[in-house]
Amino acid sequence: MENNQARRPFPWATAMIAAAVVIVAAFALFAYLKTMRGMKDTVDKVISTAPEIARNFITGNITHTFRESIPQITSTQGDILELAVSRCDETFKRTDERWAGWGWVYLGTTIAEIRVPVSFRYHLRLSDPWRLAARDQTCLVLAPRMRPSLPPAIHTAEMERRAESGWARFDKNEQLDELERSMTPSLEQRARDAAHQELVREASRQSVAAFVKKWLMREGQWRSDRFTSIIVLFPDEAAVSSDQDLLRLSHEPTLRLGKD
Repeated sequence: MENNQARRPFPWATAMIAAAVVIVAAFALFAYLKTMRGMKDTVDKVISTAPEIARNFITGNITHTFRESIPQITSTQGDILELAVSRCDETFKRTDERWAGWGWVYLGTTIAEIRVPVSFRYHLRLSDPWRLAARDQTCLVLAPRMRPSLPPAIHTAEMERRAESGWARFDKNEQLDELERSMTPSLEQRARDAAHQELVREASRQSVAAFVKKWLMREGQWRSDRFTSIIVLFPDEAAVSSDQDLLRLSHEPTLRLGKD
């Protein structure tokens, strides 16, 4: 039987389009794989260098790194970091009562009083123990204890002296001089007491935080992707004997990035 069915032509156009699509897809896949490999290399590089970046700032190493940096930061300040100054008026009073005749004759009372402005300065020793720890983006600092700078500064130009003598007493000037000589030991004792130190505690805390911030800036660590806050405590505020004790403390930041 005669086959009258016409032979269909080969679809060359469709085949060429399909081949072109395959070639484009192959190039796209190659470019994608190359891009992914480049990204992987970049990620691997970042991962490999990250421990080196953070090595000196993780708990356990951060204190050592900080102590090594102190001589560079304070090369012109020696071993002292001044924290705060408090100026206030101090009053000294001396009362001397005299009797004669085995206590039967009253000779009068001499009262001497001195009022003078005094500046109390406080510092810490950089060579004293420090403890630092890193928690998230917070640097926790247990600073050395505050110390008074002795003797306190007496502003003698503004001193006010007053004295009164009893009817049979003529020693008010001597009493004033004796009172003035006793001022320095008394002021040193006052500088050490808790009340005077409490007056400068927060200012001292800010000074320590600014000092630590300066160090972090030198190390390139005071920024939004590293340390963004600093908490400062003094030894009399927390019982800390290890890094873990320090990490467990919860206090409001002394300094924050962008707010200092």
